[in-house]
This record gives sequence, C-alpha cells and structure tokens, in this order.
Amino acid sequence: MSVLRQPPSSTRSVPRLLPLTLTNPSMVAQHTPCTMHLSILPPELACKLFYTMLDLSQSWKRNKWWLFDRVVESPHRTSFYARKTDGVESNNSWQEAAQYWYNGRQTDPPKVFPDVMEEACVYVENMVNKEIQKRHRLPLEWAGRGSEGQIWRANVAASNCYEGTKDSVGFHSDHLTYLGPYPTIASLSLGTTRIFRLREVVPSEEIHSRTAQTFNIPLPHNSLVIMHASTQEKFKHSIPPQSTLDLYRPLFPHHSRLEHPSEPSNCRINITFRFYRPDFKPPSIPRCNCGVPTILRPDMKNRHDGQTDKYWWTCYAGAQKEGEGCSFWRVMDMKAEGRGPTISDVGSNER
Repeated sequence: MSVLRQPPSSTRSVPRLLPLTLTNPSMVAQHTPCTMHLSILPPELACKLFYTMLDLSQSWKRNKWWLFDRVVESPHRTSFYARKTDGVESNNSWQEAAQYWYNGRQTDPPKVFPDVMEEACVYVENMVNKEIQKRHRLPLEWAGRGSEGQIWRANVAASNCYEGTKDSVGFHSDHLTYLGPYPTIASLSLGTTRIFRLREVVPSEEIHSRTAQTFNIPLPHNSLVIMHASTQEKFKHSIPPQSTLDLYRPLFPHHSRLEHPSEPSNCRINITFRFYRPDFKPPSIPRCNCGVPTILRPDMKNRHDGQTDKYWWTCYAGAQKEGEGCSFWRVMDMKAEGRGPTISDVGSNER
C-alpha cells in the first residue's frame, strides 16, 4: 500500500542568516557602509557633553503619531537642535526660514547648539570629512562645499535619550526630506553601551536567492558611527530593548557639581549630526493634497547600483490627522525640481 506524500516544493528554501555581532571598527567597515570611531572626543569633553545633554533631556518629549487607528508614542525622549547658520551661506536667517515638519506636523523652532555641542561638533566634522575623502562618491550626493570649504557640514542634530533597558526605537530608515539622496549621518553615543542594530532590505529581484543579514553593533561611550552614503537606501536600523545593561560610570564629576563624586548612569545619549542640504530647503518641498509637506523616501526594494536608484515624494499627513492622509505620490526629479549641484552635475567622482 503506497503512502500519499506531499510533492516536493519546486521553490528552493533560502536559509536564514543568524545575526552577526560586529565588535570592532574593522568588522563594521567590512560588513556595512558605516565606519566606527572609538574615543572620538577628548575624555573630559565627552563627559561634559554627556552631563549637559542628560540635564537637557529632562525636558525632551516623546514623539506621538497615528498608526492605523490609534496614537502611538515613541519609547524614548528626543529633541532637535540647529546651528546658528546652515554652514553654506554663513548667515543666521536660515533658522527663521526653516519651517521643518516631522511626523506630519510642523515642529517647534529648533534650539541652537549648546556651546559644548559646538565644541564636540568640530571633532565630528573633521572625522566625517576625512572619511568622505576616502570614499567613492555617488551621483546624487551633494557636490557643493561648506562656508569653510568642507564637503560635509553638520547644521542640525537630532538628540535622543534612552533611559534604562526598555527605551528603544524600532527598525526604520531616516526620512530624506531635508537630507536629500545618499546622506551622511554621524551618530555620537555617550553614556551606557547599547546595541545598534542594522538590517539590510533585500532588493525584490534577490529575495529568492538570499535573506536579509542583521548586524548588532555595541556602541560604547564616546564612540561615533558614521552612516555613509547608501546606508539609508540599503538598511534599516534600530535600538532594541535589552534585558540587562552595564551602567556608565563617568570618569569626571559633573562640571557644575565638582565637589560631588560622579554617579553611575543607566542612560545613553545619542546625538545624530546631519547636513540639511541647501537644495532641499523647506520651501522647496512639495505639498500633498492635504496641504502638508510630503516626505522623501528611497525605493529600497528596487535599488540598483547607485546610478539609477529612485526616490519618491509621498503624503505623511496621516501620522497626525487621525491616520487619514491622501494618495499623493510622485517620483522625485532632481533636474526638474532644480536641485543640486550633485556629483553627477560636476562630472567627476571627486573624493
């Protein structure tokens, strides 16, 4: 008597890849489009910046937005800072003109970089510009120069506080609305060590031949991860909750309480320095049928070689309007929208 069996599947199963922990800068550079830099700031400056931002974080807010039919709240506190000038035109009028939108709503006027953040930013900018000069530039990267001749200038910073083991942020790629294509983002970690998780988005044409690889990168105090061009187009990132963590024990006492010994902390302060491109100023952002500025997203599933990748403008008003947005969707056209200069405009892959 024969036994009926299900015929073998005609599709070959693709084995799952186990997460890979990247514990040092060479491993990060080998497996991702990022670079990692330890002890980026002088130790006393790193401590002073940690204390300053930790004090300020007491007034930071948790973002709220609509997801489907309910309001959700981010599991960490955040705030936004902008430099006095945009680093390109060397005037302070840009803050008055900058009407930034985030999660479908207009933001409050940004706070100016504290003095200690300005001091730290010099070290960050120097490292980022040094690393960019080593790399192949992609066609849609900005080809202009800063007011002091830099390739990259940090003119804004999103600051986050992750307190304890539960504070986290889920997988996402950063909106490119003001950053433009192929941005470079410098992420500074201060305080307790947390895991930075990267997961590749596998292109549609490759999903039958491979699965996504996840990378876990422990980020200690005073470390910098530079997410170079193509990171936002190829990867999503997160800070997952942890069951345990090591307390951060500062080497120096608080600068306003020198007579008191330093106390251990369970907080991680993250400052992501960014360059808001002058060709993506708020007035240039298309508005959807809701009358709200759209957001710029990369076509992550159908990316190619950096030469023909596409981006689109899409409605994001539903994040605040009780989940109700519109169907606005438009492919970004750099030339028709008058954006640039880009690397392809100047006709060279300058370093």
